[in-house]
Amino acid sequence: MKRKNIILTLLVILGMVTFLDRINISVAGSSIMHDLGLTPSEWGWVQSAFILSYGLMQIPMGALGDRFGHRKILAVIVLWWSLFTAFTGMAGGLASLLVIRFMFGIGEAGSSPCSTGVISRWFEKHEVGKAQGYVWAASRMGGALTPFVVIPVMMWVGWRSAFYLLGALGIVWAVVWYVYYRDVRGDAPVLIGSPDEGRQPSSTHPEREGVWRSVFSNRQFWLLCGMYFFYAFGSWFFFSWFPTFMELGRGFDKTELTYAVAVPFIMSMMGNIAGGHLTDKLTKKYGIKTGRKALGSTSLAISAVCMFLAAFIPGKIAVFVFLSLCFGIFDLMLPSAWALCIDLGKQHAGTLSGAMNTAGNIGGFCCGILFGELVQQSGNYNLPLYLIAVMLLVSALLFAFINPEKPIIQDKSIG
Repeated sequence: MKRKNIILTLLVILGMVTFLDRINISVAGSSIMHDLGLTPSEWGWVQSAFILSYGLMQIPMGALGDRFGHRKILAVIVLWWSLFTAFTGMAGGLASLLVIRFMFGIGEAGSSPCSTGVISRWFEKHEVGKAQGYVWAASRMGGALTPFVVIPVMMWVGWRSAFYLLGALGIVWAVVWYVYYRDVRGDAPVLIGSPDEGRQPSSTHPEREGVWRSVFSNRQFWLLCGMYFFYAFGSWFFFSWFPTFMELGRGFDKTELTYAVAVPFIMSMMGNIAGGHLTDKLTKKYGIKTGRKALGSTSLAISAVCMFLAAFIPGKIAVFVFLSLCFGIFDLMLPSAWALCIDLGKQHAGTLSGAMNTAGNIGGFCCGILFGELVQQSGNYNLPLYLIAVMLLVSALLFAFINPEKPIIQDKSIG
């Protein structure tokens, strides 16, 4: 197997671990709320404590990976968040849970931008969409597997043990990554034991002055961040409130919840794989502008309709079907969005993807808080879904105005 394919396999496994660790608290949500005496509003703050630190640290973590190399940075951050995954099982109340989840988010913040940085160095332009698709599909598979891991453990020995188990899994990955992976120098891998081992790629030493000026003054940058803000407002519903919504809002019991949560994540996984192949295929046939924009805007618009129908039509089967379709369809755009960071950011793809994901996680933070507050005030779990549908429509509109043929960071900015 080619070295880059082994690296992609490790990133795929990381995507699964990332979401196993992230979604487990949502699957265990009703049990944690009961045991620790938390209200829906307080639970919204617990969810958003993670999203806040996760969003704030996207740019720093992406920049650290670009600057110091992804071998060390990814190993350290996965070890960090795995420890705090285990610490979540030790939480004794609202205050400790808020602190632990905030610290957990600091580590997970580096996963996506650093993975994007690795892909940008090891894969050609016509391969990055598929590579991103597989990594994001794996993350959704992690979400699909979470209820099958967490719910049986919860029913057997309690929710705390599920966090200890998943924390140990991440530690193993960090060790394997650090032992195997080496950063690249230019387009060639730095082989283990070679004189260049441990030296950083020349592209990780950019002249920062001028780079950020061109970024923040560029209309495309703000369109990209705005698009992802509104998209993530919707996607974070599935990562935070979705299992609780299905259980407390639509009456699914624990045994039904396993499949009710898993199937939408499987649909999302399929959407990511299909979206990765489609964006590369459309880009090759019609050009990068059509290959990224058409797929992104269309899938977001259709998913908004599905979200509206999930809120509007009562019953368990209807909400299951439309939310599954929504999650699968809007994630068709995800490989395109992350490939845009490589198209627009060039050698600074990790940093730009961190900025985009920061905006997305601000959207996720708002979703976590507003969802809890709307439910707390109205007693209606369906009301926030209408708001999410509007957010997805706005994201579709903004995606249509992004031009991937005009890089945000020009080659002349590279030192």
